[in-house]
Amino acid sequence: MRFFRALVIGLFLCACIPSWDSPIDPNDKAEIVLEVPKGSNPNKIGDLLVEKGFVGNKAEWKVYTKVGGDPSCAKAGKHKLSKSMSLNDVVKELCKSPLADDVEFTEIEGWRLVDIDAALAQKGLIKAGDYIKAANDKASLGTLPFPIESSSLEGYLYPETYKVPASGVDVKKLIVRQLQTFDEKWLSKHPELKQAGGKANGRTLNQIVKVASMLEREEPKPSNRPIVAGIMWKRVDTNNGLGIDATSRYQCPDWNDEKCFIPLLNNKEDPYNTRYRVGMPLTAIGNPTVESLDAALNPTKTEYWYYLHDSQANIHLAKNATEHDANKAKYIGH
Repeated sequence: MRFFRALVIGLFLCACIPSWDSPIDPNDKAEIVLEVPKGSNPNKIGDLLVEKGFVGNKAEWKVYTKVGGDPSCAKAGKHKLSKSMSLNDVVKELCKSPLADDVEFTEIEGWRLVDIDAALAQKGLIKAGDYIKAANDKASLGTLPFPIESSSLEGYLYPETYKVPASGVDVKKLIVRQLQTFDEKWLSKHPELKQAGGKANGRTLNQIVKVASMLEREEPKPSNRPIVAGIMWKRVDTNNGLGIDATSRYQCPDWNDEKCFIPLLNNKEDPYNTRYRVGMPLTAIGNPTVESLDAALNPTKTEYWYYLHDSQANIHLAKNATEHDANKAKYIGH
């Protein structure tokens, strides 16, 4: 009688056990990331698989652990699965090394290549200098998302928060993502600038990016940037010289290093010195936001030729040198 009862139970189980080598749902190929918490036992893993629809119910999972597979090898962490896999394949995947965790990397508005490189290196995501080297070697990046006239990618690496592997960043992949973000956020709205030699409002992409990079550093309030852009373009177009001190800071490892800045400010040969050299700096001086790019493309025409900021970052405009000198005496004390 006992033998007969065991046989009946065995036949019942065989009839109820699904094929664990067959796809759970061959038509559902959507990726599902399942995270196995540290210290999870087979019961906990079963609960997760039932919740996500990989197993019908807890009873089915219990049978599987008895006569099917052994989930005790599952590794804590995130695993990429899909219901087009079989249950056996799901368990095998859980026993493999988990996905590398991503971390957030935030590029601040106006940062230069050197700032991005330093921040990545400080977080242990790259070897110092690798990012700068790649960004100054366009040929090594393959086909770019759009033509870039400048020899450097400075100005085109859009400031944004990016998800990157915690184990280390492939600088070339990150740079391409930053260029794609620049395109998505702004350039795609101005397709004429994506053509080689293309212009918008009479300006090339390279010119717009340079002015936008200066605006990002010069004017803290986005609402004022079109006015400042108008002054910058007027000075460029009339060969009056920009006279922007921020451009002389560009080559200092630390933007606020006065010992580095003052000699460059007085160096007439420095290609970034816009006090002594007419025209724009050699490259952009940082990576601008949409607000600065829009202002550079669509400046506001005014009668003003000069501007300065007081200690509260309020802008003060002047029509001529006499008014500008008066503003300096009133708002900055000289």
